[in-house]
Order: sequence, then structure tokens, then C-alpha cells
Amino acid sequence: MESGSSSCSEQHRNWLELPRDVTASILQRLGAIEILTSAQHVCKLWYNLCKDPSMWRTIKMYNLDYLGDLEKMCRNAVDRSSGQLRDINLEYFVTDDLLNYIANSSSQLRRIRLVSCNDISDGGLSEAAAKLPLLEELELSLCSLSKEPLVAVGRCCPLLKSLKLNHRGYRRPYIVVYDEEVLAIAENMPELRHLQLFGNTLTNDGLLAILDGCPHLESLDLRKCYNVTLSGNLGRRCTEGIKELRLPNDSTDDYELNSEMSDFESVDEDYPSDYDDFTNYHEYYESSVTSESSNDGFTLDGDFYY
Repeated sequence: MESGSSSCSEQHRNWLELPRDVTASILQRLGAIEILTSAQHVCKLWYNLCKDPSMWRTIKMYNLDYLGDLEKMCRNAVDRSSGQLRDINLEYFVTDDLLNYIANSSSQLRRIRLVSCNDISDGGLSEAAAKLPLLEELELSLCSLSKEPLVAVGRCCPLLKSLKLNHRGYRRPYIVVYDEEVLAIAENMPELRHLQLFGNTLTNDGLLAILDGCPHLESLDLRKCYNVTLSGNLGRRCTEGIKELRLPNDSTDDYELNSEMSDFESVDEDYPSDYDDFTNYHEYYESSVTSESSNDGFTLDGDFYY
């Protein structure tokens, strides 16, 4: 028994005595919620590591099972980065106030991923974009936004190289055609290299505008974009000019979000905000076709979450 106890104790010591950078690398594989609610409370060493700004250059928060105050927790994580935040990945709970708190605190931010964040308004995203001149990658998936913040992002973020603007896929071509989003992209984001438009309602005219306005485009994802017809000259321009082209009917097996398709009649919240209900769809269509503890003796500084 003594030998087994000694062996366990030695293994425990070895775990705690891992080089600091190795322990930090292990902890960084956890999400912000796991670090703030669990990992930082294991021991004083881990707590100190979890307070290091270098641990918070990337923040991921998308745990829907957590019932606490996610916005407060996110602000805490941003504060811990001390301005070193480079990459943030958030789902569902982001508001205008939180987004602008992040932008105000993180002028070095290079990448933002927002999924199903329907509490963000056009004005909120536009205001945040003005504070992020170094932004290189942006994902806005299943969010209720119009073309206006895309214009602002294009004008305020000249280094933007990658944009993902994803909606839901549908089983048949759309009654509504909507090129306003892609026209905003084409007119304001000339340096784009990568563009994903899953489930977008763009038409051939919108696609042509993208090809003309984004001449450096290397990858283009048009899966579930059933209003485009890639034939003739347009099809040739795409296949010859785009290194990585995903077509409307291509497999969605590697798509990271839910790719299940819906009938058009199920009105979803990720449509542009300038048509809000089913009646407006028909009005929009008419205009479109005509124009288109302290714990273990150390202080937690209020960072204990339940």
C-alpha cells in the first residue's frame, strides 16, 4: 500500500511540476467557461496561470449548458487579456454593449466569430468595427443584420481578408432574391481572399459584382446558394479564377454549423432586417424583381462562478 501511495504522490507532484509553458498550453485547450468555472480553482499555480494575459489571446465561449451570466464572464475574460486579445469566438449571447466593450478593450483583435447573436444591431456592429482597424477575419453566421454593418466593416477594417456570412439552407430556390449584402461586400472589401456565403440569396448579378469587386479572391463557398446559375462566362470566371470553389449542391459534411435545410415558408431570424415578416417577403420580392474564495488561501478577486 505504501508503495502505491508513494507512486500516486509522485505522479501528482510530476503533474504539478510540469514546466509552466506546458501547463499553460494544456489549459489553453479549454474554453473560457471551463477555465473560469473550474480549472482556475484547482490550485494556486493554475490560478496564477489563468490570470496571465497571454492565456487570453484567444477566447471561446459557446457553452449553452452554462446557466450563469455569460456576458459578465466574457467581460472578465476580456479584462484578463489586458489588451492582448487576438481571436474571439462567441455564440448566442452577445449584445451591442458587450461587443463594444470587447472592441474598446481589444484594439489588437484580428479575428471575430459570432454565431446566432441576434441581439447585435446594425448600429452596434458598425460602432464596434470603427474600433478594430487590424481585423483580418470576421464570421457572422445566423445573425440578423442588414448591409449597413458590412459597409462599415469594409470601410473601417482595410486588412480584412476573410468573411463568412452564413444563413440557413433551403430545399428549393428562394422566392426572394437579395443582392444587397454581396453588393456591400463587393463595393467595400476589395482585399478579401476568402468568402463563405452559405445559404445566401444572392443572384448571378451579385456573384458577378463579387468577382469584379474582390479581385484577389482565392476561395468562395456558395453552398446552398440556389439563386445562382454557374454556367457560361460566369461559370468559367469562377472555375478559372477561384482556387477553391464550393458549388451550391456540394457536400456540407465539413460545414461546422447545422446544415439541415428548411422550407422557405419557415421564416427564420437570420434574414436581413429590412424584411421582417412573411408579408414583407412578397413586398420585398416585388421591389427586387423590378430593381433587384478565496480558495486554498489565495484571493479569487470575485472570479468564482457557479
